[in-house]
Amino acid sequence: MSFFTILLQAGELPAADAEQTAAGVDVITKEIPLWDLVVMGGWTMIPLGILSVMTIYIFVERFLMINKALKDERNFMVKVKDYLVEGKIDAARDLCSQTNNPAARMVAKGISRIGKPMKDIVSSIENVGKLELYQLEKRMGFLATVAGAAPMIGFLGTTLGMIKTFHELKFQKTVELAPLSGGIMEAMVTTIAGLIIGIIAFMAYNFLVSKVDKVVHNMEGASIEFLDLLNEPGK
Repeated sequence: MSFFTILLQAGELPAADAEQTAAGVDVITKEIPLWDLVVMGGWTMIPLGILSVMTIYIFVERFLMINKALKDERNFMVKVKDYLVEGKIDAARDLCSQTNNPAARMVAKGISRIGKPMKDIVSSIENVGKLELYQLEKRMGFLATVAGAAPMIGFLGTTLGMIKTFHELKFQKTVELAPLSGGIMEAMVTTIAGLIIGIIAFMAYNFLVSKVDKVVHNMEGASIEFLDLLNEPGK
């Protein structure tokens, strides 16, 4: 009897066995509700859940604030220049107060220092810029922390799940998968959850950083235009 004949005979199952096998596959491959997966992850899913909620909240809150800072009144610096050239300092200051973005607040600070040495004006504008940047980046560091901490918490859950699995295995004379499945599921679920949360936090952080860079670019452009205007002859 050839090797291929043995394989063919081994592959032929009685109808009853085939039906039982198919039923077993259906049971194994059934969809598991999301909440059941969370419960299978054990207590480590609690801090992961908290981190995920805080990540979403901080991202949305920072995204809305940074987008607000990016909004600029059309021809803002052109109007400021016109007012200053005409000597309408109060009108330029009022325009800055009505424009709610970091660049306008920096220019407003510079206008309030007109008449003082250029070094003092530059210093005051830089100080306002630092404060504005701090406000923009507030709580963003938490996202960077979650990006590193969430996978580590997931791996902690993995380790605890494997310890539980080996503990069950210690008291078994014969290997049975059913008692071991709980620890294995806990290990896998926490790993996946930690990685997903970490990846989302990492992407959210880098996305917000790129938005902040645009705001900083606008702030630098407005301050340079304002200082150039003051350095023009006759100013």
